[in-house]
Amino acid sequence: MLDRVFGWGAEPPPASYAPQETATRPPPGIALALGGGAARGWAHIGVLRALDEYGIRISMIAGTSIGALVGGCYLAGKLDDLETFALSLTRRGMMRFLDLRFGGGGLIGGMRLSRRLSESLEGIKIEDLDRRLVCVATEAHNGPEVWIDSGSLILAMRASYALPGVFEPVSCGNRQLLDGALVNPVPVNVCRVNEEKFVVAVNLHYDLFGRAAVLRMRAVADERADDEHASSPGLGLTDIVTPRLEDASPRREKLSIARSMVDAFNIIQDRISRARLAGDPPDLSLQPRVRDIGLSEFFRAEEAIALGYEATKTRIGEIERMTDAAVKSSAR
Repeated sequence: MLDRVFGWGAEPPPASYAPQETATRPPPGIALALGGGAARGWAHIGVLRALDEYGIRISMIAGTSIGALVGGCYLAGKLDDLETFALSLTRRGMMRFLDLRFGGGGLIGGMRLSRRLSESLEGIKIEDLDRRLVCVATEAHNGPEVWIDSGSLILAMRASYALPGVFEPVSCGNRQLLDGALVNPVPVNVCRVNEEKFVVAVNLHYDLFGRAAVLRMRAVADERADDEHASSPGLGLTDIVTPRLEDASPRREKLSIARSMVDAFNIIQDRISRARLAGDPPDLSLQPRVRDIGLSEFFRAEEAIALGYEATKTRIGEIERMTDAAVKSSAR
């Protein structure tokens, strides 16, 4: 069993790496790569509910950001608690979980959220789970991809969802860690390295932008630019929790600081996930249609869960054939 934090980018892992071993290898099934997506990640709960309903065996989970949170709670037997928490969130009620910090590494310290997690998960180690879990994070100073496959479950999940500029970096193994979606939004390769035969990815960004395009423009100043700049909204606390829904008319759209941060993070995740999945595609990809749910709209959990459930249910026949093939392969 490994007691290390791994820091690799897109390159293959070193030859000395061996997947985490367990005393008895779990029955064959599918490996899940649960992607990042902030509030859209509640859709992962619906995915897991559908898989359980149809008796689909999950052999391991690799999670990035909220994918690590949901996957970790599932393997720890705490998915019911997480779903109850998610469904209890309201637009106004989210404020009590925020602990603002100015001058630090993020606007939100995250300790109130961490204390809520500790109520159910205190003392649980990743290596104590009955199946493999790998939480993906990013090393803050030099940017390598970090795989956490042992140690504190709560600390690993917090490191994986430490969104830059919002949550403070998490100290782990003498490193400062940030959100794993910066380098690996949908961690299919983690499942492959752990020698999983069938990998199902849950990609929460697929329908946000469509195929990348190139626009050619002439550099002409917008006559309304100066007036709109003078009246543009600043950064407020409510922008972090629920960014303003701006006018989507053909006219030039005003962007707050928070809205600009959210849009930039969306674009980064979309482009990186497309590139990485093209090089190492999953055997099947689930793509819940969650584009209308904002990254910070955690109070829309019921809608996101339903979208994840339906996206999985429509592909359940293919997933069942995959698990049957896994069972037959292991029996040979």
